[in-house]
Amino acid sequence: MKLRLMLVASSALLLAGCPFDDDDSPSTSTNPDSPSTPTSASYTVTVKNLTAAQPVSPVAVLAHNDNFALFTTGEAASVPLEVMAEGGNNADLLAFSSDDNVTLTMGGTGPIPPGGQESFTFTVDPSSAGYLSVAGMLVNTNDAFAGFSAMDISALEAGDKERVNAVIWDAGTEVNDELAANIPGPAGGGEGFNAARGSDDQVTVHPGVISSDDGLTTSALLTQHRFLNPGISVTIERTE
Repeated sequence: MKLRLMLVASSALLLAGCPFDDDDSPSTSTNPDSPSTPTSASYTVTVKNLTAAQPVSPVAVLAHNDNFALFTTGEAASVPLEVMAEGGNNADLLAFSSDDNVTLTMGGTGPIPPGGQESFTFTVDPSSAGYLSVAGMLVNTNDAFAGFSAMDISALEAGDKERVNAVIWDAGTEVNDELAANIPGPAGGGEGFNAARGSDDQVTVHPGVISSDDGLTTSALLTQHRFLNPGISVTIERTE
């Protein structure tokens, strides 16, 4: 078994369907113009929250081809990503299952607490769905999320395992004012998604939380809500 460690950072994450599988049954797609016989591969993806006091909203996991990107560093977030990054609602990301480039979408069963983890198992044809995207909001923030876009998993062989230490991103859709009214998590209990966008309006590596303990007196956040990268680890194992 091969174990490879990969740190997904801003310089590396310029990485950038078929019907949504409600019961997580296997999903494959074929190219009718290809003479080759489609193959299937099974994967287990485990997402672990590495933060001290930031629950991660129910994550979205997408298997797709190389014509799809969940986000691109330095570009504006899509509305579905904005909805998730500001309010923790992954429904619009899961609806990307209707995109011709997305084969499979899966959503978490609930928030992942600090130190907690959740696993997802699926089967796809890696020749048509050999890329993986994962994202979940840090709910005690304005619009921070952890994850990565368009990781190539097509070369993994049965028994291979790869771990990605994913950074925390700023969706750029809301000012990081840390006000309780604008933080939907338990530290604030405020508003989630708001269609108005901040002036930055681009996905970048998150600059971090200041907190009231560290001088931002209007902040609803405390020292424990601060975070360092990586925010989550994602282990991808091809099981067969």
